[in-house]
Amino acid sequence: MKKKIAEFKACLEEERFYDAHEALEESWFPRRFEDSNEVRLLKGFINASVSFELLKRGREKQSQKVWLNYLKYRQLLFKVDSPYLNDYYLLSLFIEKIKY
Repeated sequence: MKKKIAEFKACLEEERFYDAHEALEESWFPRRFEDSNEVRLLKGFINASVSFELLKRGREKQSQKVWLNYLKYRQLLFKVDSPYLNDYYLLSLFIEKIKY
């Protein structure tokens, strides 16, 4: 998972938001039906990258709507029981530096 988080962040840094989405989707998709805050948080990170891609394409209204989904899932950050909690926290800080 650390490798996927690093790939996601690298894609964000390079403004390859679609690729960032794909990097985490590989981990999220097989687990998408789990009742897990970690899975929902991953979905939130994916939503953040989608929001950035929409903004890049000039679709500001749609971007804002998807960003609100990210914010909804970000609230779960400290309800996640995961060895990657610190990585997720640092990723959330990085994501929020990008936003506007």
